[in-house]
Amino acid sequence: MSTETAGGEQGPAGGERGPVGVVLVSHSGPVADSVSALAVGLAGGGATAPVAAAGGTPDGGLGTSADLIIEAARSVDRGAGVAVLVDLGSAVLTVKALIAEGDELPEGARLVDAPFVEGAVAAVVTASAGADLDAVAAAAGEAYGYRKE
Repeated sequence: MSTETAGGEQGPAGGERGPVGVVLVSHSGPVADSVSALAVGLAGGGATAPVAAAGGTPDGGLGTSADLIIEAARSVDRGAGVAVLVDLGSAVLTVKALIAEGDELPEGARLVDAPFVEGAVAAVVTASAGADLDAVAAAAGEAYGYRKE
């Protein structure tokens, strides 16, 4: 099944492919959920790119779960790639390991080097505008330069 986009780009099996998906990985479920809600809320009123939070452990504890990350990535995959943003060290290592394995995450899943909150907002806004994975990753990474003074 495919999802149509305004851009009309070709996805798997020649169908239309949807927007880039975004996965937000945090050691805390509530943090991942909150950052997801913030990013979607700030993306505006129209249709937004698919976003999924993968926070904490399956039992609700603090930590990182490969299973939750895989589930989240698959849920947002529309054929245009998946941008994965993470909060801290072991989340980075878990996503890198999943990408290296090559068969657990959707094709085109990419770990994005970006600040978690600001990068998430930039990624969701950019993906919602129909940008490709390279542009989504670039926008998220540019958030490192946001000045607050």
